[in-house]
Amino acid sequence: MAGNRPPADRRVQGQQMAVRPQSVQQGRPAVRDMREQQPVAKKKKKVKHFYDYSLLFCIIFLTAFGLVMIYSASSYTAQLNPLYKGNGAYFMQRQAGIAAAGFVMMLVISKIDYHLFAKFAASAYILSYILMIAVSIVGREVNGKKRWLGVGPVSFQPTEFVKIALIVMLAAIITVLGNKINELKSALSIVFLTLPIAALVGMNNLSSGIIVCGIAFVMLFVACKIKWPFFGIGFLGLGVLAGAGPIGRALVQIKLLQPYQYRRIEAWLNPESDPTDKGFQVLQGLYAIGSGGLVGQGLGGSIQKLGFLPESQNDMIFAIICEELGLFGAVSIILIFLFMIYRFMIIANNAPDLFGALLVVGVMGHIAIQVILNIAVVTNTIPNTGITLPFISYGGTSVLFLLMEMGIVLSVSNRIRLEK
Repeated sequence: MAGNRPPADRRVQGQQMAVRPQSVQQGRPAVRDMREQQPVAKKKKKVKHFYDYSLLFCIIFLTAFGLVMIYSASSYTAQLNPLYKGNGAYFMQRQAGIAAAGFVMMLVISKIDYHLFAKFAASAYILSYILMIAVSIVGREVNGKKRWLGVGPVSFQPTEFVKIALIVMLAAIITVLGNKINELKSALSIVFLTLPIAALVGMNNLSSGIIVCGIAFVMLFVACKIKWPFFGIGFLGLGVLAGAGPIGRALVQIKLLQPYQYRRIEAWLNPESDPTDKGFQVLQGLYAIGSGGLVGQGLGGSIQKLGFLPESQNDMIFAIICEELGLFGAVSIILIFLFMIYRFMIIANNAPDLFGALLVVGVMGHIAIQVILNIAVVTNTIPNTGITLPFISYGGTSVLFLLMEMGIVLSVSNRIRLEK
């Protein structure tokens, strides 16, 4: 009877109700708890991108050190020059402004995916020809050489752009060739691609022409498995250096070498024969190095920069470093450059792909060749070729494009993945 049934709430309180799933009632195995049905998601490894702060520190240090040495080497001549209105810091201030703009460009480029540069490789290479032809026709002549091209109020040296364009172009082509680069036909195609632009550069700037060839040489050396032809070319170069005198005279006779260029060879072989003209810069540079001794005359204490050593803030700034900071300072700078090249090697070895590795190798070859040649010129190991010391010598175009190259290297480093 309905009256004898307990209230609904009492039934619920007195009994523990359980609902059996239909699958159990039909004899099938029960469905597992919903928490057991959901698969356990694997924790994804956190990917962190690498950024070479050691290389960045080297760049900042060398650029800042270069500003100090530019001021030390140029303040005397800048004060005497009426064009600069007695401003002894003129060269340093101008270099600092361009370096600041270069740092901004470097940081922007370092955040760009370096694969984007491959899309513009051919266009940049063609543009480099156009710029070099333009500078040969309408370029501004300085000291008998057409190296500067003016675009409105701005003037720059197109040879610096050629170096970057060639690095990107060769890296893209070698990447496309792959293992075919070990075939003679493919390797010669790289050579024939480099020689015309190198010859065009070398017409007015022999030192930059040498560097352009050197960049291609280093990139091919790293890319190819067969190494003996490169060692053969190296020994041939040493032979040419040993016979520079007679070879230089022969090249002047057939007009492949300008007389002013041969005078540099004569000054290298025997600077004492004409100490007031051809051998003057070489001898003054050696005097500066010799007077520096072990610890130098002190920062700002150079005597040779007081009108004795031409281009003391440009090509010959390493001689001022030796005079003011001595052997200790010179070796320290060389070690920092070696550490920078070591960082290039680390980045190239860990680059995500061949294109990135070759970009870094090209920049490494450029920096290494330029440092070696500049120090060799200052110490009179090779003839004077007018090569600046990277990041340290005065030169707005040089430091701007060097910092852009560093941005490319940092871009490659920023694509290296570190898994935690």
